[in-house]
Formats: sequence, C-alpha cells, structure tokens
Amino acid sequence: MNPNPAAIVVSGLRKSYGDKLVLDGIDLHVQSGTIFALLGPNGAGKTTTVQILSTLVRADGGLISVGGHDPARDPDAVRAAIGVTGQFSAVDNLLTAEENLVLMADLHHLGKRAGRQRAATLLERFDLTDSATKQASTFSGGMRRRLDLAMGLVGDPRVVFLDEPTTGLDPRSRRDMWRMIRELVAGGVTIFLTTQYLEEADQLADRIAVLDHGKLVAEGTAEELKRLVPGGHISLRFADATALDTAVRSLGDVPRDDDALVLRVPSDGGVASLRGLLARLDADAVEVAELTVHTPDLDDVFLAITGKPDHERELAK
Repeated sequence: MNPNPAAIVVSGLRKSYGDKLVLDGIDLHVQSGTIFALLGPNGAGKTTTVQILSTLVRADGGLISVGGHDPARDPDAVRAAIGVTGQFSAVDNLLTAEENLVLMADLHHLGKRAGRQRAATLLERFDLTDSATKQASTFSGGMRRRLDLAMGLVGDPRVVFLDEPTTGLDPRSRRDMWRMIRELVAGGVTIFLTTQYLEEADQLADRIAVLDHGKLVAEGTAEELKRLVPGGHISLRFADATALDTAVRSLGDVPRDDDALVLRVPSDGGVASLRGLLARLDADAVEVAELTVHTPDLDDVFLAITGKPDHERELAK
C-alpha cells in the first residue's frame, strides 16, 4: 500500500470560455502531505485551474480526482475534503475574528459548542487570540490573511488551495504565512499553491509546475527547474597563481580571473557534474581554496520558459 497517495490527480484537463482556450490538456499529480506550486503569467490559467479543482467551475474535459473524489460527479465530497483561500479575502469586516470563524463553523454544521471550540483552537494557532473580539475591519493585512486562512481550515480539510495567499503582505507577514503553511504540511495537509512570488515557490514547494498559454511548459523540483536554463557554473578560487595555472591546464579553456584567482566552470549544478569536476582536479593534485555552485534562480527560469509563442518554445527545446 502506498503510504503517501496522490491528493490530486489531473489528466487532460481542458477549459474554454467561448473561443478562448484557457486550459489545453494539462496533467497534474500532487502527492499527499506536500506543497505543490503552480506558477505562470497573469492569464495563464492558474486561477481557473484552482476553481475547477475546488468545484467552483466545471471542466470541459479531462479526468480529475481531488481527495479521491471527482469534482464533477461528487462535488460535495470534494468540498468536504478541501479548504480554499482565494486572492481576495472572504473575511467579513463587520464581524470580529471569532464571529467570522464561528460563522464558518455554522456553515460546516459543527454545532454551537464544537464550533466555538474549533474557533478558539484556530485563533490560538494563528496568533489571533488577543484580537478575537476585534472587528476584522481594524486588522492589518497580515492579520486579515491569517484569519482568512484560518477560516479555510474550520472544516479540518486535508487539501488546501491557496490562490495568491501572500499578495500585498509585507516581508515579515509573508514569512509568518510561510511558517504557518509549513506547519500545516507537517500535520499532513496537502497544499496547492498559486503565487506570483517566485521566491515563495522556491522556499515552500516540493514540486513546481509552470503554466503558460494554458499548457504546462515545465514541472519539477525547484533545483530541477533551475537546471533547465543556461548560466549555471561552479566558481573555484585558488590560494595562489600556481594552483590557478595548474587548474587551467587540467580543465581547459574556462573563464578565469587572475586578480581574484578564480575560475568559472560552466555546470548544470548537478551532483554528477560537480563530482566529475572534483575528480579531474584531484587527479592532477590541484588544491581548491573555495568552491561555490551558482545556479539560475526561478526568476531566470520563469522568464526563459514563459511568454513565448508555441512555435518559439518548440524551437528552444
């Protein structure tokens, strides 16, 4: 038996609005208890994907399973298994934090006592206990997003969709939200995340997929995606010019900086290439004073693989 089954499986997902094709046969596989990030430019289809998986919009085609249920055939079962925090807060500004959570508990039919207990638990979990009786209209952006996420967890979902969860937050509030997301995953929750902040995906996601023009153009871990674009290299610094010259004879024609005693060796950043480089230096008894691996970041990946017409993307492969 698979101890970590898939929480979300999508095959050939398609969606159009009129003559505009929004999703063109995408496939997704999200393991339980992981963070999966879906990236893409504005209009790429990220929000539509979340809306379909969370039963808000029907797909035109494809096979879908969320928490073991088909959103089209059994939407109630999917809704019972998921929580959703959208781009725009669902918080009612006229209610207090506690009242917002109790309202959600009523919608989940938890009962008065169980609902208040659940609200108290979530207020404590999201550092909102001291603000429980304050109107949400008085909250900062970070507090509002924490309350919004807490409201999505009232039903104790096993799959949580976070659509742009940290938009508009300051860096400290964003990192607080990251901590809470990691804590959810540590407790066994699966997170499906869309974000415009590439650092966010890099920091949080176990796997990342990039959506562009309604198609998935790349998928993998952050490190795998970074190796898709050129520019990676290994920087070698040596103690003296003699060691530098010996390394050049060993490695051949690579960029060198004689003043800094540094060689820059092109590399995909992988373990195999690093191991091969060190073996060549070791065979020639070359001592390296300092070694640094440089890989492109997700910004480089994003710019390299999105925004191109389909025929240009095919030529780039």
